[in-house]
Amino acid sequence: MTNRNPPSVTIIGGGASGVLLAAHLLRNPQSDVHVTLLERRGQYGQGLAYSASQRDHKVNVPARGMSAFADDPEHFWRWLQARNYPAESSWVFVPRRLYGVYLEHVLSEAGRLRPGRLTVLAEEALAVREADGEIETSLANGTSLTSQHAILAVGHETQPARGRGIAVRVGSENDTPLDLDAPVIILGSGLSMVDAWLSLAQADHRGRIIVVSRNGFLPKGHRDVPALPIDAADVPFGTDLPQFLRWFRARIAQVEAGGGDWRSVIDGLRPFNQRLWQSWSERTKRQALRHLRPWWNIHRHRLPPDLHERLSAAVQNGQVELIAAEFLGVERHGEGVRATIRPRGTTERQTLDVARLYDCGGVTVDVATSSNPVIRDLIATGKGRPDALHIGLDVDEHCHIIDNAGQACQHLLAVGPLTRGRFFEIEAVPDIRQQCADIAKRILADRE
Repeated sequence: MTNRNPPSVTIIGGGASGVLLAAHLLRNPQSDVHVTLLERRGQYGQGLAYSASQRDHKVNVPARGMSAFADDPEHFWRWLQARNYPAESSWVFVPRRLYGVYLEHVLSEAGRLRPGRLTVLAEEALAVREADGEIETSLANGTSLTSQHAILAVGHETQPARGRGIAVRVGSENDTPLDLDAPVIILGSGLSMVDAWLSLAQADHRGRIIVVSRNGFLPKGHRDVPALPIDAADVPFGTDLPQFLRWFRARIAQVEAGGGDWRSVIDGLRPFNQRLWQSWSERTKRQALRHLRPWWNIHRHRLPPDLHERLSAAVQNGQVELIAAEFLGVERHGEGVRATIRPRGTTERQTLDVARLYDCGGVTVDVATSSNPVIRDLIATGKGRPDALHIGLDVDEHCHIIDNAGQACQHLLAVGPLTRGRFFEIEAVPDIRQQCADIAKRILADRE
């Protein structure tokens, strides 16, 4: 028997994942769904990634891949053109703050086209409870919401800065103005490090910038090259990591021998990344996280060409010094700080005296240590559990959250980076928008 009650959905988190999901739920003009979007800060579409205020903080995917809708790949590019954005083609990397504005536009358009179906609340969710086939979401203001579905779209969560508060996060209240000639250390060499370096460059910083990371890798740069067509039958699903790497390196060598670019192979494999991850054993996944991920990240998550050129020049002229080392600790030393590291391949300790240490070590990797009250409550009550690798919540193939008994809740879901344990490649807009489209389609079709 068909349920005539209109579907209702509460989305917890108003960053990119939450906005994209709301837009997909409201996109079908035949649907009478009602969506409530919760974001405690009251800023929508501007989570960790797209709240960056500086113009040089750019998205690391060209505009042609940043549409909110996979079946309308030119949507974002048309929006840019309507704003007279100065670019000759859709292979352009826009400021992240501008993409945040685009997401706000996508959300407001969804509400305008579906009047009365979207509610946005600047409230914090504390817990979710299932009862009688519905989900009750408790809010920090003492009230609660009831809906047929609740979906966690909380996005990335940064881990606390290391060093007992001595290290500083870029853009935090502790990131006060520095002497322009003062030496600094940046922990981590990924995209967050690039943000820190850009902030220093924007302030005309002249002092030595020491980048410390375990592997000493820097992100690679983008090039406008076509993805290599790869047949699924050629991909070695279910093998161990060494066998996969032999196949992968052989494909790159073959392409480069023919005058091609390794980026074509990386991008050609993208449609199979989630399936490949899911075909691996837990042991292989752990090996990949420990040994492959640093190498994968710098090749897969690349920099816009102009930023890569600037960073390479800063390394070549000596202003940025890259050290492959293990960070051991930091303490206050006079007016500055003293960091202790162990250079890679040695047993000796080395101390570095600098004015400030920036922690750009990335996002939280153990979901059990989350500061989000809903996630903490789910784990504490057993209504949800970490995935086997603790890099997200355990979900089934349709993103339903799995409890301690191994049962999937049909009314409670997660979307985006929180599902990385099952999907791994679920952090960029092209992947998240497809996940959101699939979830919306199932919810709107589930009227039984």
